[in-house]
Amino acid sequence: MNGKKSWFIPDAYIPERSSGALESHEAICVLNCQQDMAILKITLYFEDQDPIEEIEVRVKGRRTLHLKTNILEKEGRRVPVGVPYAIEVQSSQPIIVQYSRLDTTQPELALMSTIAYSV
Repeated sequence: MNGKKSWFIPDAYIPERSSGALESHEAICVLNCQQDMAILKITLYFEDQDPIEEIEVRVKGRRTLHLKTNILEKEGRRVPVGVPYAIEVQSSQPIIVQYSRLDTTQPELALMSTIAYSV
């Protein structure tokens, strides 16, 4: 089986502003190679506030999902811009998780992408 069930991204951040035509954003890219749907439980951790726990997201079997983190919400709480945070992804099926950030705060674009840490 390809993938793991536990993934972590310790350095997440949505810039407060953007410049030019593109908006600064970040995304969790999930690949589910399994036949069955993967039910994700996403927890967001912060330096000075309680986590936003177990945001549920579903990824159909043998599909991919590019999930912008600014749409994650639970009980009216969302990812604040300009605040460092970390992401935990727990899945019912083995998956692969990639993290990407597009920073357009400068005239030159900065794109970072990395495979998340899995256990």
